[in-house]
Amino acid sequence: MKRVDSHKTTKLHIKKGDKVMVISGSYKGKEGEVKEVLPKKYAAIVKGVNVAKKHTKPAADNPGGINEIELPIHLSNLMLIDPKSGAATRIGRKMEGDKSVRYSKKSGETIK
Repeated sequence: MKRVDSHKTTKLHIKKGDKVMVISGSYKGKEGEVKEVLPKKYAAIVKGVNVAKKHTKPAADNPGGINEIELPIHLSNLMLIDPKSGAATRIGRKMEGDKSVRYSKKSGETIK
């Protein structure tokens, strides 16, 4: 099966360590920290959100049992949380010196 790369952007609006809010789906309204970003899937793994139970067999290094794991969420269902107000916000990019930085569209504050 041929893979379709629908998102050919090099810059994503979300990075590892960002606080995000889920804006769509069964976890709508939940907040969490981004543990990992998957650019090829255009998805992210958020701590405490989209949790599923995985049954694992015992192995030498693994006792086995039922474990809870976080599954990826599409980036279109996530919004960054504004560092000033704590509400969901869109982001923009601007040049500060010779570096491109992200900023909150709601408050205008630069995001780390």
